[in-house]
Amino acid sequence: MSRRSNLFAAVTLACIAYAGLVQADTISYADAITKLAGDCGSDIHKFCRGLNLGGGRIADCLQQNAEKVSPTCKSSVASVTQSISLRQQAQASYSDVCRFDIAQRCRGIKGDGNILACLVKNRLTTDKCSQAITDAGWR
Repeated sequence: MSRRSNLFAAVTLACIAYAGLVQADTISYADAITKLAGDCGSDIHKFCRGLNLGGGRIADCLQQNAEKVSPTCKSSVASVTQSISLRQQAQASYSDVCRFDIAQRCRGIKGDGNILACLVKNRLTTDKCSQAITDAGWR
């Protein structure tokens, strides 16, 4: 598998292993992979070479070698994990956060995708709803 695939698996598994609830700017999965490739690529290459993807192997490898992993990689894994966790939470909860906006500005619109499109296009959403949409990565 490619190095990029390995890093994607590492990001995903690291998010599960280190999930936090601290709010921060959200990051896309593609940007997370790019950041971790730059900050952790050499650590993964050095300590986790030859590991098969899946089953949390790369995340486990980094954790098992935590004393040897660079501070930059450790910091990046923590910040990326927090950011992706916030993005996932925003995506899961936007309909609750935006309930008022949906009722007021998107009344009668059916389907989650259509409702989301209405909210994204509508520039008069409440601050909380607007922030949830931004945090979810949809704006």
